[in-house]
Amino acid sequence: MKKADKFVKNAAGRMVPTIVNGKKVIPFMGVNKYRPTHRGAAPRVPTCIDYPEDGNKIIDSLKEALIKSGLKDGMTISTHHHYRNGDYVSNMVFDIAAELGIKNLRWVPSAAFPCNKPVIKHLESGVVHHIEGSLNGPLGDFCSHGKMKGLGYLRSHGGRYRAVADGELHIDIAVMAASASDMMGNANGVMGKHPFGPMAFTKADVKYADRTIVVTDSLIDFPCFPWEIMGNDVDFVVVLDEIGDPQKIVSGTTKITKSPDRLIIAEQCAKFVEASGILRDEINMQAGAGGTSLAFVYFIQQMMIKKGFKARSMVGGSTKFLVDMMEKGLIDYIFDGQTFGLETIPAIRDNPNHIPVGVFEIYDFHAKGNIARMMDVIVLGSTEVDVNFNANCVSHSDGRMLHGIGGFQNCMLAKCTIIAVPSFRDRIPVIKDEVTTLVAPGELVDVIVTERGIAINPLRKDLIEATKNSGLPIRDIHDLKKEVDQICGIPAKPKLSDEAVAVVEWVDGTILDVIRKVEK
Repeated sequence: MKKADKFVKNAAGRMVPTIVNGKKVIPFMGVNKYRPTHRGAAPRVPTCIDYPEDGNKIIDSLKEALIKSGLKDGMTISTHHHYRNGDYVSNMVFDIAAELGIKNLRWVPSAAFPCNKPVIKHLESGVVHHIEGSLNGPLGDFCSHGKMKGLGYLRSHGGRYRAVADGELHIDIAVMAASASDMMGNANGVMGKHPFGPMAFTKADVKYADRTIVVTDSLIDFPCFPWEIMGNDVDFVVVLDEIGDPQKIVSGTTKITKSPDRLIIAEQCAKFVEASGILRDEINMQAGAGGTSLAFVYFIQQMMIKKGFKARSMVGGSTKFLVDMMEKGLIDYIFDGQTFGLETIPAIRDNPNHIPVGVFEIYDFHAKGNIARMMDVIVLGSTEVDVNFNANCVSHSDGRMLHGIGGFQNCMLAKCTIIAVPSFRDRIPVIKDEVTTLVAPGELVDVIVTERGIAINPLRKDLIEATKNSGLPIRDIHDLKKEVDQICGIPAKPKLSDEAVAVVEWVDGTILDVIRKVEK
């Protein structure tokens, strides 16, 4: 079976397969062009007579739970990444599968991190056939060099939920780490020895998987409440000594950047939001956890205080910075899908205005609306952009996959999406003629902010008009690129073969682009 077959040119002008890992897929048709007509997935119909009358679903070991769940060759296994680089559980699953002689598993993590490097040996031995999920670090590099037996399949956070709910991605066994659980499987991530915060990325898994295993290191008395996972959806509960290290949740920075260039970028973003009229009382925003994003929010906070404004809502990953703003009365509500700072957990647990939400509510494109579309502005980072405002957050300019999509694509649905990037990194220009990997179509990127100027998408005539007398350094993106190329020179194109190693899915389930094998 070919990894990818029957290539056609999609609406973005990219050659993409119509068959991926033996399954038919739909090429990207254009923004908002594809409308599904089929019915979504339905979970397996269970009966309570198959489960203990006293509610006690505790199993002695993860190995026993996997065996009782019917683990066999070719199954699809899901895990979540709320512990990020401190996760212990997902690696255990595949070590057990190897011990049992299981082969050709499909792993669909909500994301994978450098801590998952041990899975490479299982990819090499055939225990894991391929991964459908964000591939950060070593796993991305492994896939980029064509070493995975199947084709990688990259989805956004919202795209993953949508794929499961739409019936395109069926999970056989979901293995869900929870910092606290009772004997029935009611569980959350804000209690216990090693809390990690909200559990947004577990929602589709526990609802639609054939079997769900909750793994915890803090068994508490029934009922475990609040319950983000409900025991009604759980088959087995496993208690281990440790399931993860919450200190490794933060793999980047959650402090405001001290870089002069990045501070300029952040301040220019805030000044643009003010000058364009986007900043208003009751604004809705999404704030990231990176140093530049936090600096942007700091500058916006100062403007809000000066004007007497407050935000109606902000969407996290939460940080102490956001919690402090809420406690100062500058934010009414925080919608939170995951924690980027352990200091925020008490607020999530105790403050009713700090609301844990699932990916369905925030990002699902095939829902009857979502929170991302309600955001007035979202500021994002990117590895590359191009003169047509296309954006790439997955691969570097050498073609290697080193980052996940996360919520990047889903945030394109906001009323104004701003990409904040330095004009070059390590003397490699960030603005390209064409991005190496297309992750977000240019018509959805409204503004690109660099330390050398601000480029507004020509499609956003309203923003151009609103800021024409602002005094801001508004520039044509071609002029920005020319200036940076004169400083850095134009780098050689990456050495990529014709062999496909992964595909990038758009939020609606169609195939947006292909990632090619990196030549040694």
